[in-house]
Amino acid sequence: MQAKAMALTTTAAAAPYTFLHPTTSSRHPIPIKSSPISPQSIKSRPKTISCVKSSNPPPSTAAAATPQSKNWSLDSWKSKKASQLPDYPDENSLESVLKTLESFPPIVFAGEARSLEEKLAQAALGNAFILQGGDCAESFKEFTANNIRDTFRVLLQMSVVLMFGGQMPIIKVGRMAGQFAKPRSDSFEEKDGVKLPSYRGDNINGDAFDEKSRIPDPQRMIRAYTQSVATLNLLRAFATGGYAAMQRVTQWNLDFTEQSEQGDRYRELANRVDEALGFMASCGFTSDHPVMTTTEFWTSHECLLLPYEQALTREDSTSGMYYDCSAHMLWVGERTRQLDGAHVEFLRGVSNPIGIKVSDKMDPNELVKLIDIMNPENKAGRITVIVRMGAENMRVKLPYLIRAVRRAGQIVTWVSDPMHGNTIKAPCGLKTRSFDAIRAEVRAFFDVHDQEGSYPGGVHLEMTGQNVTECVGGSRTITYNDLGSRYHTHCDPRLNASQSLELSFIIAERLRRRRIGPQHRTLSSFRL
Repeated sequence: MQAKAMALTTTAAAAPYTFLHPTTSSRHPIPIKSSPISPQSIKSRPKTISCVKSSNPPPSTAAAATPQSKNWSLDSWKSKKASQLPDYPDENSLESVLKTLESFPPIVFAGEARSLEEKLAQAALGNAFILQGGDCAESFKEFTANNIRDTFRVLLQMSVVLMFGGQMPIIKVGRMAGQFAKPRSDSFEEKDGVKLPSYRGDNINGDAFDEKSRIPDPQRMIRAYTQSVATLNLLRAFATGGYAAMQRVTQWNLDFTEQSEQGDRYRELANRVDEALGFMASCGFTSDHPVMTTTEFWTSHECLLLPYEQALTREDSTSGMYYDCSAHMLWVGERTRQLDGAHVEFLRGVSNPIGIKVSDKMDPNELVKLIDIMNPENKAGRITVIVRMGAENMRVKLPYLIRAVRRAGQIVTWVSDPMHGNTIKAPCGLKTRSFDAIRAEVRAFFDVHDQEGSYPGGVHLEMTGQNVTECVGGSRTITYNDLGSRYHTHCDPRLNASQSLELSFIIAERLRRRRIGPQHRTLSSFRL
């Protein structure tokens, strides 16, 4: 069956990317028409932009200052100590690239970021749940329409499972369209006596172990921008062009998951959803309502490469506030969240929703101070605390963090990242993660919130729609011996589609159990 072609352009209207509507079969490639963005093809544009979507009216005074922007400027981060930034050997080339990026259209718009913040506020109250997932790090080599589609499809499947179990909205946020840079524990890597700079992500240097590849190249930021624009353009087409329509819920199964326990469970649930849709249609509810035919999808990445982030930050003409227009949501990592550091300084001045990665090393009082720096107005939806510490540490450490934040009257959304606290080295030398350990940390996260009377607001996963063998365990029992067969990641191990779906059923059951319990809170229930 031929797919009906539908052109859809990116939010950055001047970007010359156009995608045809995707086909429904995973066996056929998605046709793409594209032309590269070059500095010569885009004229210089002012940094002031207008928002295209906002649920709340902007302040009446466009130049109104925000608490975050007090004593803040676009480059005030340069006066602070910056970690995890590369040393570019050619300063002139770097400046040229940054000026080019400053002239490019924004990838996302301020109004979209504000809309996401409103939805995250509902997750903070237990009235919604965040599903944040995608690659450990996007790569130039694996950039294909099929890979983007497959990851998006798994996220759709997971969201249906979670929505059915929790009976609440699922906020779908991708680690996509900008998640390139990766922090490193060591600035250098050594193999067979040869010592080279560490690989820091495709937007900085190459992963090949040779001297030329490891030299930071600012031109890679241009390529990262164009790939992010193209990725978001395709995601928008999937989200609004009919592919994500609820009526297609039975057609989202990936080929390699069909003959699996998780595929069977999903198919059974999808049939129940299909029957419910049929019942609604017979009652006169139209199936062509936008709620049934489209979905909202947001992008996020770690705010790491500050020169790139600064170059894509724009002042919103309707509110006077600054937004980092490289993504809807950004997060600060465990290695860069120093109170007096450059990354915190930059993020406190932009108005996007902000995530804070937190391990078992986080002191409760320091977390309260960090939240206060980032969100002095205590605005719901502004801060998401992403906890990553392993199951046992979760049970011991997380209660103290929750209590400290509660005593301070701070409103945050709590999210579990069960991936980063569970990385191990397999006997063969490859990095991996145990599905059992991931599941245990998710269960600990829910248990602690049940104990503390707080809300588990979401989950943050490194995952892919590809049929990889990178994490051991799961119902299909990937073993250490299986790792080498389809180990494709060039960074950290990811859950495959079957493992991701299996985890979503586990989370959905916990959401169902909570749904049967006490009623949700409102904002007034927080001690402010």
